[in-house]
Amino acid sequence: MSGKKLLAILLKVLLSIVVIIFFVWSYHSGYYQLIWDDTEGFFFLFKQHLNMVLLSSFLAIAISVPLGIFVTRPKFKKVQWLIMNTANLGQTIPSLAILALAMTIMGIGFKPAVFALFLYSLLPILRNTVAGIDSIKPELLDAAKGMGYKPYQILFKIELPNAAFSILAGIRTAVVLNIGTAALAYLVGGGGLGDWIFTGIMMRDNIYLLSGAVPVTLFALLADQILRIIENLLISKGVRQSVDTD
Repeated sequence: MSGKKLLAILLKVLLSIVVIIFFVWSYHSGYYQLIWDDTEGFFFLFKQHLNMVLLSSFLAIAISVPLGIFVTRPKFKKVQWLIMNTANLGQTIPSLAILALAMTIMGIGFKPAVFALFLYSLLPILRNTVAGIDSIKPELLDAAKGMGYKPYQILFKIELPNAAFSILAGIRTAVVLNIGTAALAYLVGGGGLGDWIFTGIMMRDNIYLLSGAVPVTLFALLADQILRIIENLLISKGVRQSVDTD
């Protein structure tokens, strides 16, 4: 085992110990009592949070992956820089500014929150889709052409399977970002666990604050682990090893 891997493992173990100690301390301090006292309210807010994340992430995947495939086609590579720079520009805009713009156009409520989250999660998926497809070795594509593969066969049998690791990593990043950013939906009347977080901030009440913030954190960690498991199930061991080697 290399020194870097050993250091990474030690840091993860240390961080896990710190997190466990914090959870035990905060639990015994009664900071999650609100969840038990208002279970119905908690699950109502969590459902709102989950719906925002699922819908915005689905829309981002449905747009970004096909768009990434489109701009990597030889005929359309000339517009790749325009699409990517536009997406990069959108990512540089603060999430609060995107929420404000969405609220100006669509009013307040669930729709502007989903729209803002959708815009904010486009770039990670688009960038990783393009990077994954562009990273495929030309010799592999030439070999497929030599075997008589048609363009659509090359896409589905060569490019997408080999780029899947990068694409799924982008999706995982976007989903985790969405879970955290969705807390800001409270500011435009979108609901979610951000209601308790911002109530706790305004009232200086740690019970409200942690009863909202900790479930959001656990939700993000759980989603990350689930998506990692999906990666391992969908991506062949050979592709994962080749990525690690690169």
